[in-house]
Amino acid sequence: MNAQGSPREGTLFVVAAPSGAGKSTLVNALLACEPAISLSVSHTTRPPRVGEEYGRHYYFVERAEFEREIADGVFLEHAEVHGNLYGTSRTTVQGLLGQGRDVLLEIDWQGARQIRRSQPDCVSVFILPPSRRELERRLRGRGSDSAEVIERRLHNSREEIGHAHEFDYIIVNDRFEDALGDLQAIVRAVRQRSALQWRRHEALIAELLAAEGPR
Repeated sequence: MNAQGSPREGTLFVVAAPSGAGKSTLVNALLACEPAISLSVSHTTRPPRVGEEYGRHYYFVERAEFEREIADGVFLEHAEVHGNLYGTSRTTVQGLLGQGRDVLLEIDWQGARQIRRSQPDCVSVFILPPSRRELERRLRGRGSDSAEVIERRLHNSREEIGHAHEFDYIIVNDRFEDALGDLQAIVRAVRQRSALQWRRHEALIAELLAAEGPR
């Protein structure tokens, strides 16, 4: 809480990666370790994979509905990725941040670029695979995509990786435990930034700066 009794605004974290880099696995592990972070569930026009649930993994919508929502200004960011549309709800994200919650967006580089323009204080992280061979192995090992889809994702990964330098941080997901530790370290370091800590501990700082009284 700040001096007026309202919660500080939360931090917006943005995580992007080429398909197959292990982004979702890392994000899910981070959320399990850091329950104070809320994941913003994206809208998408792609069909659900086996085991995916509406409202938990994505909000699955028809393209016509998605396009209407774009026109209505529903999305904080949206992009077409591998032939499907993806978007982040403006109301959901701004509501959580306003409540003082940290929010994580798991999106692509195009959406991340839009977010950086509208939310310059966001913290962006790009996940790289350890090699092209490993990226292909992971994509084929999923067993959920056709050969055509896998080839498209491999082709698109070159452009996606070409934008990694635009992000605040880059993590190579070679050994999973190390990559997760790096991601947690970023989150924890951001939370210790002086501007955030100053707002969070206003009462303590005021006490420490107060004129010295009788001992």
